[in-house]
Amino acid sequence: MRIWIKNPLSVLAKEAEGGIVIDGARVSEILASGQQPSQPVDQEFDASQHVVLPGLINTHHHFFQTMTRAHPDAINKELFPWLKALYPIWANNVNPHTFRLGTRLALTELLMSGCTTVSDHHYLYPAGLENAMDIQVEEAERLGMRMTVTRGSMSLSEKDGGLPPDSIVQDDDTILADCERVLNKYHDRSEGSMLQVAMAPCAPFTVTKRLMMETMDLAHKHNCTCHTHLGETHDENDYCMEHFGCRPVDYLDELGWMNDRVWLAHGIHFNDDEVRRLGAAGVGVCHCPTSNMVLASGHCRTKELEAAGSPVGLGVDGSASNDNSNLMEGARHALMINRLTYDAASVTHFDVLRWATEGSAKCLGRSDIGKIAVGKQADFALYRLDELRFSGAGDPLAALVLCGAHEADRVMVAGNWLVEDTLPVNMDVARLRREHGEAAKAFLESV
Repeated sequence: MRIWIKNPLSVLAKEAEGGIVIDGARVSEILASGQQPSQPVDQEFDASQHVVLPGLINTHHHFFQTMTRAHPDAINKELFPWLKALYPIWANNVNPHTFRLGTRLALTELLMSGCTTVSDHHYLYPAGLENAMDIQVEEAERLGMRMTVTRGSMSLSEKDGGLPPDSIVQDDDTILADCERVLNKYHDRSEGSMLQVAMAPCAPFTVTKRLMMETMDLAHKHNCTCHTHLGETHDENDYCMEHFGCRPVDYLDELGWMNDRVWLAHGIHFNDDEVRRLGAAGVGVCHCPTSNMVLASGHCRTKELEAAGSPVGLGVDGSASNDNSNLMEGARHALMINRLTYDAASVTHFDVLRWATEGSAKCLGRSDIGKIAVGKQADFALYRLDELRFSGAGDPLAALVLCGAHEADRVMVAGNWLVEDTLPVNMDVARLRREHGEAAKAFLESV
C-alpha cells in the first residue's frame, strides 16, 4: 500500500509542503510544494487542514496509576509523602484486572494525544501480577502501538529501610529471572520493531546494589536499554548521601550505569559537574514537566543537559502525579516551565516538539522513529486547527504548543491509521471509560 499524505497545512519537516509518501511501513518520499509522487499511489489523504508531526514518543509513565488520579489521600503532597500515601492503596488493589484496564486506558489516552511509541516503567509486583509485562504487550498489540516494554523492579521494602510495603516487592533472583524471560520473549532490535524491552530498577532507594549491577549485565548481554528514576527530589539526594555516602550520579557511576544505554526519569537535581559527566557518557534524560510541577519537584536542566550531550526526551509520568496521559499537553507544559527556568527566547516550540519526538527516540535507543525523513518509520500525528482555541493562530506549528492542542485528529503507526476523526479505530472509548471507572472505585474505597 502506497499512501500520499497530501499538501499538509504545515509539517515538522523541511521542504515537505507537498506531503509525505508512505510505502508499506516506511516513508519513501518527501515532496516539496507542487511535487507529485514518483510512482502511482493506492490512497491519497488530503491533509490541507492538518498539521503533521512525527508520532510523539512517551519515555516515562506508570500506567497502573490511572486508577488513582486526584486521589484524596495523595493530593497536595511532594514525592515521598505522596508515595507513602499511595503505596498501601496500590498494594491492596492492583491485580491483573485493574492493571489491564489501567494499561488500556493510559495507552488509549496517549494514542489519542498523538503518541505512537510508549514506554511504561512498571515496578509494582504484588502476588498474582507476575505476568504484568505480558499484559502490557497484549494491550499495546491490541491498539497497534509501538512499545518499549520496561520491566521495572523493587527489591527493598519497609523491612529493609525502603519506602514500599513488603507485599509489592520481589527478591533479586526472581526479578532477574523474569527480566531474562521478558527479554527472550519480546525484545526485537530489528528496524521498525513494534516491541523492544528495557530493564528498569525503580530508584536507588528501592533496589539493591546487586540488582542494579546485574541488570546492567543483562542489558549488555541482550543489547537493550536501561532506565531508572534519578535526581527527582532533594529527598533522594539526601537518601543517597545517608545510605551510600555519595550523590545519586556518583552512585550511578559506581554501579556501571554511566553509558549510552541508560535514560533517566526526571533528572532534576544535578550540579554542573554531574550534567557534564552525564552528557559525556551519553546518558539520556526524560523530562516530565507536568509531574515535576504537580509534585513541586523542581526544574530539569534540559538545555544544559542537551548541550552537554545528553539526549532529552519527554514523558507524561504516572497518571497519579500528572493526572492524565496526554503528551501534547506535556509538550506545552515543557515550554512553559522551561521558559521560567531560562527565558522566552531560549526555549521554543521547536525545542519541545524535538524532545517529544527525536529526543525521546534517542532515549529509547532508536534511530528509525522520531523524525519525518525518507527511510524512517511511517509514524505520524495529524492535528486540525478548527477548534475555538486555534482561531486567529498565525503559525500552525507554534499554535499546537502555544494554543494547547490536546487531541490528534489522525494517528498513523507503521503505515496504519490507528486514530480517525479523533477516535481510536481499535477501542470502544465509552466502554473503556465505564469499565475503568468501575474498577477504580475500589482504590477510592481504600481511603
